[in-house]
Amino acid sequence: MQRLGFFLSALIPAVLIAGCSGNAGAPTPNTPGTSAVPFDRSSGMTAGSQLLHFRHTPAYPPPRRHRITSADRARALAAGWTPITNKAPWTNGPFSSLLMTDGTVMVHDYCTSNWYSLAPDKKGSYINGTWTKMGSLPSDYGPLYYASAVLPDGKLIINGGEYNFCHGDETNLGAIYDPATNAWTAVAAPSGWGQIGDAQSVVLSNGTYMIGNCCTSNQAQLNESSMTWTQVGTGKHDPNSEEGWTLLRNGDVLTADVIGEPNSEYFNPTSSTWQTAGTLPVNLTQCTEIGPQSMRPNNTIWVAGASGLSAIYNTRTKAWTQGPSFPAGIDTADSPSSVFPDGQVMTVASPGCYNAPATAYIFNGKKLKNIAAPPNFPNDSSYMIQLLVLPTGQTMETDWSSDVEIYTGGTRPYPGIAPTISSVPSTLAPGTTYTISGKRFNGYTQANFYGDDATHATNYPLVRVVNSATGDVFYCKTHNHSYMGIGSNKTVSTMFDVPSGIETGASTIYVVVNGIVSAGVSVTIS
Repeated sequence: MQRLGFFLSALIPAVLIAGCSGNAGAPTPNTPGTSAVPFDRSSGMTAGSQLLHFRHTPAYPPPRRHRITSADRARALAAGWTPITNKAPWTNGPFSSLLMTDGTVMVHDYCTSNWYSLAPDKKGSYINGTWTKMGSLPSDYGPLYYASAVLPDGKLIINGGEYNFCHGDETNLGAIYDPATNAWTAVAAPSGWGQIGDAQSVVLSNGTYMIGNCCTSNQAQLNESSMTWTQVGTGKHDPNSEEGWTLLRNGDVLTADVIGEPNSEYFNPTSSTWQTAGTLPVNLTQCTEIGPQSMRPNNTIWVAGASGLSAIYNTRTKAWTQGPSFPAGIDTADSPSSVFPDGQVMTVASPGCYNAPATAYIFNGKKLKNIAAPPNFPNDSSYMIQLLVLPTGQTMETDWSSDVEIYTGGTRPYPGIAPTISSVPSTLAPGTTYTISGKRFNGYTQANFYGDDATHATNYPLVRVVNSATGDVFYCKTHNHSYMGIGSNKTVSTMFDVPSGIETGASTIYVVVNGIVSAGVSVTIS
Protein backbone atom coordinates (compact mmCIF):
# COMPACT_ATOMS: atom_id res chain seq x y z
CA MET A 1 0.00 0.00 0.00
CA GLN A 2 2.90 2.31 0.38
CA ARG A 3 5.49 4.15 -1.52
CA LEU A 4 9.20 4.09 -0.73
CA GLY A 5 10.94 7.30 0.22
CA PHE A 6 14.01 7.10 -1.95
CA PHE A 7 14.84 10.28 -3.77
CA LEU A 8 16.61 9.14 -6.92
CA SER A 9 16.51 10.95 -10.20
CA ALA A 10 16.80 7.84 -12.37
CA LEU A 11 13.58 6.17 -13.46
CA ILE A 12 13.12 2.52 -12.59
CA PRO A 13 11.30 0.26 -15.08
CA ALA A 14 7.82 -0.71 -14.03
CA VAL A 15 7.79 -3.76 -11.77
CA LEU A 16 4.80 -5.73 -10.65
CA ILE A 17 5.12 -7.81 -7.52
CA ALA A 18 2.18 -9.96 -6.55
CA GLY A 19 1.87 -10.64 -2.85
CA CYS A 20 -0.20 -13.05 -0.84
CA SER A 21 -2.06 -15.06 -3.42
CA GLY A 22 0.45 -15.15 -6.21
CA ASN A 23 -2.28 -14.67 -8.83
CA ALA A 24 -1.69 -11.20 -10.15
CA GLY A 25 -3.24 -9.16 -12.86
CA ALA A 26 -1.62 -5.86 -13.75
CA PRO A 27 -2.97 -3.15 -11.44
CA THR A 28 -4.04 0.16 -12.86
CA PRO A 29 -3.30 3.36 -10.91
CA ASN A 30 -6.53 5.30 -10.52
CA THR A 31 -4.79 8.64 -10.07
CA PRO A 32 -2.70 9.36 -13.18
CA GLY A 33 0.49 11.22 -12.53
CA THR A 34 0.78 10.21 -8.90
CA SER A 35 3.12 7.26 -9.32
CA ALA A 36 6.18 9.10 -8.01
CA VAL A 37 6.76 6.43 -5.41
CA PRO A 38 5.84 2.74 -5.12
CA PHE A 39 2.33 2.03 -3.97
CA ASP A 40 -0.01 -0.94 -3.67
CA ARG A 41 -3.19 -1.74 -5.46
CA SER A 42 -5.72 -4.23 -4.15
CA SER A 43 -8.07 -6.10 -6.42
CA GLY A 44 -10.65 -8.65 -5.41
CA MET A 45 -10.63 -11.67 -3.16
CA THR A 46 -10.23 -15.37 -3.69
CA ALA A 47 -12.54 -17.99 -2.23
CA GLY A 48 -10.40 -18.20 0.88
CA SER A 49 -10.79 -14.47 1.66
CA GLN A 50 -7.27 -14.01 0.31
CA LEU A 51 -6.71 -10.46 -0.81
CA LEU A 52 -4.80 -9.87 -4.00
CA HIS A 53 -2.39 -7.32 -2.57
CA PHE A 54 -0.44 -5.67 -5.38
CA ARG A 55 2.51 -3.36 -5.41
CA HIS A 56 3.15 -1.30 -8.53
CA THR A 57 6.50 0.43 -8.86
CA PRO A 58 6.61 2.57 -11.96
CA ALA A 59 9.27 5.09 -10.98
CA TYR A 60 11.16 6.85 -8.26
CA PRO A 61 10.93 10.63 -7.84
CA PRO A 62 13.64 13.21 -8.38
CA PRO A 63 15.42 14.69 -5.37
CA ARG A 64 13.48 17.00 -3.11
CA ARG A 65 13.22 20.37 -4.79
CA HIS A 66 12.21 22.85 -2.10
CA ARG A 67 15.07 24.37 -0.18
CA ILE A 68 14.17 25.45 3.34
CA THR A 69 14.55 29.20 3.75
CA SER A 70 14.69 31.47 6.77
CA ALA A 71 11.14 32.60 5.90
CA ASP A 72 9.97 28.96 6.02
CA ARG A 73 11.54 28.57 9.44
CA ALA A 74 10.04 31.83 10.72
CA ARG A 75 6.51 30.79 9.64
CA ALA A 76 6.91 27.42 11.32
CA LEU A 77 8.18 28.96 14.56
CA ALA A 78 5.29 31.43 14.61
CA ALA A 79 2.85 28.52 14.23
CA GLY A 80 4.35 26.62 17.18
CA TRP A 81 6.92 24.37 15.47
CA THR A 82 10.42 24.13 16.92
CA PRO A 83 13.19 21.88 15.58
CA ILE A 84 14.92 19.48 17.94
CA THR A 85 18.31 21.04 18.54
CA ASN A 86 20.39 17.90 18.23
CA LYS A 87 20.33 15.47 15.31
CA ALA A 88 20.86 11.74 15.11
CA PRO A 89 23.25 10.27 12.49
CA TRP A 90 20.46 8.70 10.43
CA THR A 91 21.33 6.27 7.65
CA ASN A 92 18.01 6.74 5.83
CA GLY A 93 15.89 8.86 8.16
CA PRO A 94 13.40 8.71 11.04
CA PHE A 95 9.95 7.22 10.55
CA SER A 96 8.20 5.14 13.23
CA SER A 97 8.41 6.65 16.72
CA LEU A 98 7.16 5.12 19.97
CA LEU A 99 7.04 6.53 23.49
CA MET A 100 8.73 4.21 25.97
CA THR A 101 7.54 4.00 29.56
CA ASP A 102 10.69 5.70 30.88
CA GLY A 103 9.87 8.89 28.97
CA THR A 104 12.31 8.31 26.10
CA VAL A 105 11.21 8.07 22.46
CA MET A 106 12.40 5.17 20.32
CA VAL A 107 12.66 6.15 16.64
CA HIS A 108 13.37 3.76 13.78
CA ASP A 109 15.85 4.60 11.01
CA TYR A 110 13.61 3.28 8.25
CA CYS A 111 14.64 0.28 6.13
CA THR A 112 17.57 -0.40 8.46
CA SER A 113 18.12 -2.33 11.67
CA ASN A 114 18.96 0.90 13.51
CA TRP A 115 17.00 2.51 16.33
CA TYR A 116 17.74 5.77 18.16
CA SER A 117 16.39 7.00 21.48
CA LEU A 118 15.53 10.62 22.23
CA ALA A 119 15.83 11.48 25.93
CA PRO A 120 14.65 14.83 27.34
CA ASP A 121 17.17 17.08 29.06
CA LYS A 122 17.25 17.47 32.83
CA LYS A 123 14.46 20.05 32.71
CA GLY A 124 12.22 17.72 30.74
CA SER A 125 12.71 19.40 27.33
CA TYR A 126 12.57 17.18 24.26
CA ILE A 127 13.54 20.10 22.05
CA ASN A 128 16.91 20.12 23.82
CA GLY A 129 17.00 16.35 24.19
CA THR A 130 19.81 14.01 23.18
CA TRP A 131 19.87 11.08 20.77
CA THR A 132 21.48 7.74 21.62
CA LYS A 133 21.91 4.77 19.28
CA MET A 134 20.18 1.76 20.78
CA GLY A 135 20.36 -1.98 20.17
CA SER A 136 19.83 -3.09 16.57
CA LEU A 137 17.21 -5.39 15.10
CA PRO A 138 18.24 -8.90 13.97
CA SER A 139 20.55 -8.56 10.96
CA ASP A 140 17.94 -9.87 8.49
CA TYR A 141 15.27 -7.37 9.55
CA GLY A 142 15.12 -3.75 8.40
CA PRO A 143 11.41 -3.08 7.84
CA LEU A 144 9.28 -0.20 6.63
CA TYR A 145 5.53 0.02 7.41
CA TYR A 146 4.71 -2.52 10.10
CA ALA A 147 2.71 -3.23 13.25
CA SER A 148 4.17 -2.02 16.56
CA ALA A 149 3.28 -1.39 20.20
CA VAL A 150 4.70 -0.71 23.63
CA LEU A 151 3.49 -3.61 25.76
CA PRO A 152 2.27 -3.41 29.38
CA ASP A 153 5.63 -4.74 30.64
CA GLY A 154 7.44 -1.84 28.96
CA LYS A 155 8.87 -3.83 26.05
CA LEU A 156 8.53 -2.74 22.42
CA ILE A 157 7.35 -5.18 19.75
CA ILE A 158 7.21 -4.84 15.96
CA ASN A 159 5.86 -7.31 13.40
CA GLY A 160 5.93 -7.51 9.62
CA GLY A 161 6.87 -4.89 7.11
CA GLU A 162 5.65 -4.06 3.64
CA TYR A 163 9.31 -3.59 2.78
CA ASN A 164 12.43 -5.18 4.26
CA PHE A 165 15.59 -3.15 3.68
CA CYS A 166 13.44 -1.22 1.19
CA HIS A 167 12.70 -4.26 -0.96
CA GLY A 168 9.03 -5.18 -1.38
CA ASP A 169 8.48 -8.21 0.81
CA GLU A 170 5.33 -8.29 2.99
CA THR A 171 7.72 -9.92 5.46
CA ASN A 172 6.49 -12.05 8.37
CA LEU A 173 9.56 -11.26 10.48
CA GLY A 174 9.20 -9.61 13.88
CA ALA A 175 11.23 -8.62 16.94
CA ILE A 176 10.77 -7.58 20.56
CA TYR A 177 12.94 -5.04 22.40
CA ASP A 178 13.79 -5.29 26.10
CA PRO A 179 14.88 -1.92 27.56
CA ALA A 180 16.55 -3.72 30.49
CA THR A 181 19.06 -5.37 28.16
CA ASN A 182 18.92 -2.91 25.23
CA ALA A 183 18.51 -5.91 22.94
CA TRP A 184 16.10 -7.12 20.27
CA THR A 185 15.01 -10.75 19.98
CA ALA A 186 13.42 -12.26 16.87
CA VAL A 187 9.69 -13.08 17.11
CA ALA A 188 8.20 -15.88 15.02
CA ALA A 189 5.08 -15.22 12.95
CA PRO A 190 1.73 -16.83 13.77
CA SER A 191 1.52 -20.36 12.43
CA GLY A 192 0.67 -20.46 8.74
CA TRP A 193 1.24 -16.75 8.16
CA GLY A 194 3.59 -16.47 5.22
CA GLN A 195 3.24 -12.69 5.34
CA ILE A 196 2.35 -10.01 7.88
CA GLY A 197 3.34 -6.98 5.84
CA ASP A 198 1.93 -3.53 6.59
CA ALA A 199 -0.21 -4.88 9.40
CA GLN A 200 -2.36 -3.07 11.94
CA SER A 201 -2.10 -3.77 15.66
CA VAL A 202 -3.66 -2.88 19.00
CA VAL A 203 -3.10 -3.58 22.68
CA LEU A 204 -6.47 -4.66 24.03
CA SER A 205 -7.89 -3.55 27.38
CA ASN A 206 -6.59 -6.69 29.08
CA GLY A 207 -3.07 -5.97 27.84
CA THR A 208 -3.04 -8.54 25.02
CA TYR A 209 -1.33 -7.53 21.78
CA MET A 210 -3.26 -8.30 18.57
CA ILE A 211 -2.12 -7.97 14.95
CA GLY A 212 -3.84 -8.35 11.60
CA ASN A 213 -2.53 -10.11 8.54
CA CYS A 214 -2.01 -7.55 5.77
CA CYS A 215 -3.45 -9.79 3.08
CA THR A 216 -6.25 -11.83 4.68
CA SER A 217 -9.06 -11.38 7.18
CA ASN A 218 -7.07 -13.16 9.91
CA GLN A 219 -5.98 -11.76 13.27
CA ALA A 220 -3.74 -13.24 15.97
CA GLN A 221 -3.10 -12.48 19.63
CA LEU A 222 0.25 -12.89 21.40
CA ASN A 223 0.81 -14.82 24.62
CA GLU A 224 3.94 -12.98 25.66
CA SER A 225 4.90 -15.39 28.43
CA SER A 226 5.31 -18.20 25.91
CA MET A 227 5.81 -16.00 22.82
CA THR A 228 3.13 -17.97 20.99
CA TRP A 229 0.21 -16.79 18.89
CA THR A 230 -3.47 -17.71 18.86
CA GLN A 231 -5.51 -16.96 15.76
CA VAL A 232 -8.71 -15.10 16.69
CA GLY A 233 -11.68 -13.40 15.10
CA THR A 234 -14.54 -14.74 13.03
CA GLY A 235 -17.02 -12.97 10.81
CA LYS A 236 -14.67 -10.32 9.40
CA HIS A 237 -16.48 -8.60 6.54
CA ASP A 238 -13.38 -8.09 4.41
CA PRO A 239 -9.58 -8.42 4.54
CA ASN A 240 -7.60 -6.28 6.99
CA SER A 241 -5.70 -4.52 4.21
CA GLU A 242 -5.19 -0.78 4.77
CA GLU A 243 -7.55 -0.57 7.78
CA GLY A 244 -6.88 1.22 11.06
CA TRP A 245 -7.96 -0.13 14.45
CA THR A 246 -9.31 2.19 17.13
CA LEU A 247 -9.77 0.98 20.71
CA LEU A 248 -13.20 1.77 22.15
CA ARG A 249 -13.99 2.43 25.79
CA ASN A 250 -15.96 -0.79 26.12
CA GLY A 251 -12.90 -2.76 24.99
CA ASP A 252 -14.06 -3.35 21.41
CA VAL A 253 -11.98 -2.34 18.37
CA LEU A 254 -13.55 -0.27 15.56
CA THR A 255 -12.52 -0.18 11.92
CA ALA A 256 -13.88 1.55 8.85
CA ASP A 257 -13.53 -1.06 6.11
CA VAL A 258 -11.44 -0.23 3.08
CA ILE A 259 -11.88 -3.19 0.74
CA GLY A 260 -15.47 -3.66 1.99
CA GLU A 261 -16.43 0.02 2.10
CA PRO A 262 -18.94 1.50 2.99
CA ASN A 263 -19.18 -1.03 5.79
CA SER A 264 -17.70 -0.53 9.24
CA GLU A 265 -17.29 -3.16 11.92
CA TYR A 266 -15.95 -3.82 15.37
CA PHE A 267 -14.08 -6.67 17.02
CA ASN A 268 -15.43 -7.96 20.34
CA PRO A 269 -12.55 -9.55 22.32
CA THR A 270 -14.92 -11.47 24.60
CA SER A 271 -16.68 -13.34 21.79
CA SER A 272 -13.70 -13.08 19.40
CA THR A 273 -16.11 -12.01 16.66
CA TRP A 274 -16.46 -9.15 14.19
CA GLN A 275 -19.86 -7.44 14.02
CA THR A 276 -21.20 -4.61 11.90
CA ALA A 277 -20.87 -1.04 13.14
CA GLY A 278 -23.04 0.47 10.42
CA THR A 279 -22.70 2.00 6.99
CA LEU A 280 -20.41 4.98 6.41
CA PRO A 281 -22.26 8.12 5.29
CA VAL A 282 -19.63 9.06 2.67
CA ASN A 283 -16.92 7.41 0.61
CA LEU A 284 -13.64 7.62 2.54
CA THR A 285 -11.29 5.63 0.31
CA GLN A 286 -9.12 6.50 -2.65
CA CYS A 287 -6.20 4.52 -4.10
CA THR A 288 -7.36 1.72 -1.79
CA GLU A 289 -6.29 3.90 1.15
CA ILE A 290 -7.91 5.65 4.09
CA GLY A 291 -6.81 8.19 6.68
CA PRO A 292 -6.48 7.94 10.48
CA GLN A 293 -9.32 7.02 12.89
CA SER A 294 -8.92 9.38 15.87
CA MET A 295 -10.77 8.74 19.14
CA ARG A 296 -11.54 12.02 20.90
CA PRO A 297 -12.39 12.61 24.60
CA ASN A 298 -16.04 13.39 23.76
CA ASN A 299 -16.87 9.79 22.78
CA THR A 300 -16.54 10.34 19.04
CA ILE A 301 -14.13 8.94 16.47
CA TRP A 302 -13.19 11.19 13.59
CA VAL A 303 -12.14 9.27 10.46
CA ALA A 304 -10.26 11.33 7.89
CA GLY A 305 -10.74 10.02 4.38
CA ALA A 306 -8.33 9.43 1.53
CA SER A 307 -11.20 10.78 -0.57
CA GLY A 308 -10.89 14.20 1.08
CA LEU A 309 -14.12 13.63 3.00
CA SER A 310 -14.49 12.58 6.64
CA ALA A 311 -16.95 10.84 8.94
CA ILE A 312 -17.66 10.83 12.68
CA TYR A 313 -18.72 7.80 14.72
CA ASN A 314 -20.53 8.43 18.01
CA THR A 315 -19.63 5.57 20.36
CA ARG A 316 -22.69 6.24 22.55
CA THR A 317 -25.35 6.37 19.86
CA LYS A 318 -23.43 3.98 17.56
CA ALA A 319 -24.28 6.21 14.62
CA TRP A 320 -22.21 7.69 11.79
CA THR A 321 -22.49 11.25 10.52
CA GLN A 322 -20.58 13.13 7.86
CA GLY A 323 -17.67 15.26 9.06
CA PRO A 324 -16.00 18.29 7.48
CA SER A 325 -14.31 18.01 4.08
CA PHE A 326 -10.77 18.95 3.21
CA PRO A 327 -10.23 21.57 0.52
CA ALA A 328 -10.71 20.28 -3.02
CA GLY A 329 -7.79 18.31 -4.36
CA ILE A 330 -6.16 17.24 -1.11
CA ASP A 331 -6.69 14.15 1.01
CA THR A 332 -5.33 11.93 3.75
CA ALA A 333 -4.35 8.83 1.74
CA ASP A 334 -2.16 7.34 4.46
CA SER A 335 -1.78 10.08 7.00
CA PRO A 336 -1.02 10.44 10.71
CA SER A 337 -3.01 12.08 13.44
CA SER A 338 -2.46 12.93 17.09
CA VAL A 339 -5.07 13.90 19.64
CA PHE A 340 -3.89 16.87 21.67
CA PRO A 341 -4.54 16.97 25.42
CA ASP A 342 -7.37 19.45 24.77
CA GLY A 343 -9.13 16.98 22.44
CA GLN A 344 -8.30 18.68 19.15
CA VAL A 345 -6.79 16.50 16.43
CA MET A 346 -3.82 17.34 14.22
CA THR A 347 -3.57 15.57 10.88
CA VAL A 348 -1.72 15.98 7.59
CA ALA A 349 -3.08 16.11 4.04
CA SER A 350 -1.56 16.34 0.56
CA PRO A 351 -2.71 16.39 -3.10
CA GLY A 352 -3.93 13.26 -4.85
CA CYS A 353 -2.31 10.05 -3.69
CA TYR A 354 1.21 10.44 -2.38
CA ASN A 355 2.12 13.84 -3.84
CA ALA A 356 3.76 16.87 -2.23
CA PRO A 357 3.29 19.32 -0.63
CA ALA A 358 1.96 18.24 2.74
CA THR A 359 -0.29 20.55 4.73
CA ALA A 360 -1.15 20.52 8.44
CA TYR A 361 -4.70 20.72 9.79
CA ILE A 362 -6.34 20.84 13.19
CA PHE A 363 -9.85 19.45 13.69
CA ASN A 364 -11.63 21.07 16.65
CA GLY A 365 -14.65 18.78 16.60
CA LYS A 366 -16.57 20.83 14.06
CA LYS A 367 -14.21 22.45 11.58
CA LEU A 368 -10.83 21.92 9.97
CA LYS A 369 -8.28 24.68 10.33
CA ASN A 370 -5.16 24.86 8.19
CA ILE A 371 -2.04 25.86 10.14
CA ALA A 372 1.49 26.67 9.08
CA ALA A 373 3.50 23.46 8.79
CA PRO A 374 7.10 22.48 9.52
CA PRO A 375 9.50 23.93 6.95
CA ASN A 376 10.13 20.63 5.15
CA PHE A 377 6.45 19.96 4.35
CA PRO A 378 6.75 21.34 0.78
CA ASN A 379 8.92 18.28 0.09
CA ASP A 380 6.61 15.81 1.81
CA SER A 381 3.46 13.84 1.16
CA SER A 382 1.12 12.93 4.01
CA TYR A 383 2.25 9.29 4.14
CA MET A 384 5.80 10.37 5.03
CA ILE A 385 4.75 12.07 8.27
CA GLN A 386 4.54 10.58 11.76
CA LEU A 387 3.09 12.39 14.80
CA LEU A 388 3.56 11.44 18.45
CA VAL A 389 2.16 13.11 21.58
CA LEU A 390 4.95 13.60 24.14
CA PRO A 391 4.69 13.62 27.97
CA THR A 392 4.99 17.42 27.82
CA GLY A 393 1.73 17.63 25.85
CA GLN A 394 3.68 18.67 22.77
CA THR A 395 3.61 16.70 19.53
CA MET A 396 6.71 15.37 17.77
CA GLU A 397 6.85 15.17 13.97
CA THR A 398 9.16 13.09 11.80
CA ASP A 399 9.22 12.97 7.99
CA TRP A 400 12.20 10.80 6.97
CA SER A 401 14.47 13.87 7.10
CA SER A 402 16.91 14.95 9.81
CA ASP A 403 14.60 17.87 10.65
CA VAL A 404 12.58 16.46 13.58
CA GLU A 405 10.10 19.07 14.82
CA ILE A 406 8.03 19.58 17.97
CA TYR A 407 4.68 21.36 17.94
CA THR A 408 3.48 23.27 21.01
CA GLY A 409 -0.26 23.86 21.13
CA GLY A 410 -3.45 22.31 22.43
CA THR A 411 -1.73 21.34 25.67
CA ARG A 412 -4.52 22.45 28.06
CA PRO A 413 -6.28 19.23 29.14
CA TYR A 414 -9.81 18.42 28.11
CA PRO A 415 -11.97 18.79 31.27
CA GLY A 416 -12.27 15.82 33.58
CA ILE A 417 -9.82 13.40 31.97
CA ALA A 418 -6.57 14.07 33.86
CA PRO A 419 -5.15 11.12 35.82
CA THR A 420 -5.37 11.23 39.62
CA ILE A 421 -3.06 9.52 42.11
CA SER A 422 -4.72 7.76 45.04
CA SER A 423 -1.84 5.74 46.48
CA VAL A 424 1.96 6.02 46.35
CA PRO A 425 4.65 5.57 49.05
CA SER A 426 5.74 8.85 50.59
CA THR A 427 9.42 7.85 50.71
CA LEU A 428 11.20 6.41 47.68
CA ALA A 429 14.70 4.98 47.41
CA PRO A 430 16.83 5.16 44.26
CA GLY A 431 17.08 1.88 42.40
CA THR A 432 13.90 0.49 43.97
CA THR A 433 10.56 -0.58 42.48
CA TYR A 434 7.19 0.60 43.86
CA THR A 435 3.50 0.54 42.98
CA ILE A 436 1.38 3.61 42.26
CA SER A 437 -2.42 3.57 41.93
CA GLY A 438 -5.11 5.91 40.78
CA LYS A 439 -7.74 6.63 38.15
CA ARG A 440 -7.64 7.55 34.44
CA PHE A 441 -4.09 6.19 34.13
CA ASN A 442 -4.77 5.08 30.53
CA GLY A 443 -6.31 8.24 29.17
CA TYR A 444 -9.36 8.55 26.95
CA THR A 445 -7.70 7.73 23.62
CA GLN A 446 -4.75 5.88 22.13
CA ALA A 447 -3.74 9.43 21.13
CA ASN A 448 -1.71 8.61 17.99
CA PHE A 449 -3.13 7.09 14.83
CA TYR A 450 -2.06 6.23 11.30
CA GLY A 451 -3.55 2.91 10.26
CA ASP A 452 -1.98 -0.26 9.03
CA ASP A 453 1.54 1.09 8.50
CA ALA A 454 2.38 2.52 11.89
CA THR A 455 0.78 2.00 15.31
CA HIS A 456 2.15 3.85 18.31
CA ALA A 457 -0.50 4.31 20.98
CA THR A 458 0.43 6.05 24.26
CA ASN A 459 -2.51 5.07 26.49
CA TYR A 460 -0.35 3.93 29.42
CA PRO A 461 0.91 5.73 32.53
CA LEU A 462 4.30 7.37 32.88
CA VAL A 463 5.69 8.47 36.25
CA ARG A 464 7.52 11.81 36.48
CA VAL A 465 9.44 13.01 39.53
CA VAL A 466 10.53 16.65 39.88
CA ASN A 467 13.12 17.60 42.49
CA SER A 468 11.87 20.52 44.59
CA ALA A 469 15.27 22.18 45.00
CA THR A 470 16.64 21.93 41.46
CA GLY A 471 13.51 21.55 39.35
CA ASP A 472 15.21 18.68 37.54
CA VAL A 473 12.91 16.11 35.93
CA PHE A 474 13.25 12.34 36.15
CA TYR A 475 11.10 9.64 34.58
CA CYS A 476 10.65 6.30 36.33
CA LYS A 477 10.18 3.33 34.02
CA THR A 478 6.64 1.97 34.46
CA HIS A 479 5.59 -1.61 33.81
CA ASN A 480 3.00 -4.25 34.64
CA HIS A 481 0.04 -1.92 34.16
CA SER A 482 -3.06 -3.57 35.61
CA TYR A 483 -5.30 -2.30 32.80
CA MET A 484 -4.92 -0.93 29.27
CA GLY A 485 -8.47 0.15 28.41
CA ILE A 486 -9.22 3.79 27.61
CA GLY A 487 -11.82 6.05 29.23
CA SER A 488 -12.22 3.98 32.37
CA ASN A 489 -12.82 5.43 35.83
CA LYS A 490 -11.69 2.24 37.56
CA THR A 491 -8.67 2.22 39.87
CA VAL A 492 -5.55 1.19 37.95
CA SER A 493 -2.08 0.43 39.23
CA THR A 494 1.37 0.25 37.69
CA MET A 495 4.84 -0.51 38.99
CA PHE A 496 7.62 2.03 38.60
CA ASP A 497 11.40 1.86 38.94
CA VAL A 498 13.06 4.82 40.64
CA PRO A 499 16.26 5.63 38.69
CA SER A 500 19.48 4.91 40.55
CA GLY A 501 20.82 8.35 39.60
CA ILE A 502 17.81 10.36 40.75
CA GLU A 503 18.44 13.43 42.91
CA THR A 504 17.55 12.98 46.55
CA GLY A 505 15.44 15.21 48.78
CA ALA A 506 11.95 16.67 48.67
CA SER A 507 10.24 16.03 45.33
CA THR A 508 6.86 15.86 43.65
CA ILE A 509 5.59 12.82 41.78
CA TYR A 510 3.14 12.93 38.88
CA VAL A 511 1.42 10.46 36.54
CA VAL A 512 1.34 11.44 32.88
CA VAL A 513 -0.71 9.88 30.08
CA ASN A 514 -1.10 11.20 26.52
CA GLY A 515 0.63 14.41 27.60
CA ILE A 516 -1.89 15.05 30.40
CA VAL A 517 -0.44 15.42 33.90
CA SER A 518 -2.01 14.55 37.25
CA ALA A 519 -1.89 16.77 40.31
CA GLY A 520 1.38 16.23 42.12
CA VAL A 521 1.96 14.31 45.34
CA SER A 522 4.83 15.21 47.68
CA VAL A 523 7.44 12.48 48.18
CA THR A 524 10.94 12.26 49.60
CA ILE A 525 13.76 10.57 47.72
CA SER A 526 16.20 9.16 50.22
